[in-house]
Amino acid sequence: MTERADAELLPVYISLYFDEDVANEIVENLRHRGFDVLCARDTQRLSLTDEAQSAFAITQQRAIVTHNRCDFEKLHKHYLANKLPHWGIVIAKRRRDSTIIVHKLLVLLNTFTAEEFREQLQYI
Repeated sequence: MTERADAELLPVYISLYFDEDVANEIVENLRHRGFDVLCARDTQRLSLTDEAQSAFAITQQRAIVTHNRCDFEKLHKHYLANKLPHWGIVIAKRRRDSTIIVHKLLVLLNTFTAEEFREQLQYI
C-alpha cells in the first residue's frame, strides 16, 4: 500500500475535501504524505450547511470526507435520484485514534482512482 502520494500519479488519486467535523490532524497527516487535501478551515467555509459543503466539494472535483452519516446519506440519495454528479462521499466513523481513519483513507486512495470514485458512497 502506498503510504505517500506518488507525484507522477497525483492526477489519478482522489482529491479530498474534509468538512469541519473531521479532525485537522487527519488532514495534516494526509497532506504531509503528499495527497491533495483541503478542509473547511483552509477555505474559510466553516458553519455552512452540508449542502453548501458538498456543493463546494463538487465544484472543486473533490470527494467529501465527513462524520455526518445521516445527512450525507440523504444527499447521496438525492444526487442519485436526480442524476446529479458528485466526486464521492466518504463517511468516517468517529474514532479515538485518528491514525485508524488515516489508514482507512490510505486504503481508499490506493483502491480507487478519482474517476472510479465518482458518485460513490463509502464508509470507513
